[in-house]
Amino acid sequence: MAQECPVRFANTGGGGTRNFDWWPNQLRVNILRQHTQVTNPMGKDFDYAEAFKSIDYEGLKKDLHALMTDSQPWWPADFGHYGGLFIRMAWHSA
Repeated sequence: MAQECPVRFANTGGGGTRNFDWWPNQLRVNILRQHTQVTNPMGKDFDYAEAFKSIDYEGLKKDLHALMTDSQPWWPADFGHYGGLFIRMAWHSA
């Protein structure tokens, strides 16, 4: 007698499950993915390159350092720094 897999209904061949299979009544947000002037909050005349050049990097670094080292009582920072939390959140969002 040949050995066979007892689970014949298993999904094979790389099909897998999709997000839609688990939540079929989810809200369709396809409009958010369109690159039109309707969904562009900055307008068609906004120049990203010029705006990027105008960033005060020293001020930005100072603000980020203050943000990451200002531990809040409602969410204490690990060892006085939120950098580890930021890394964990980036890892989980990837």
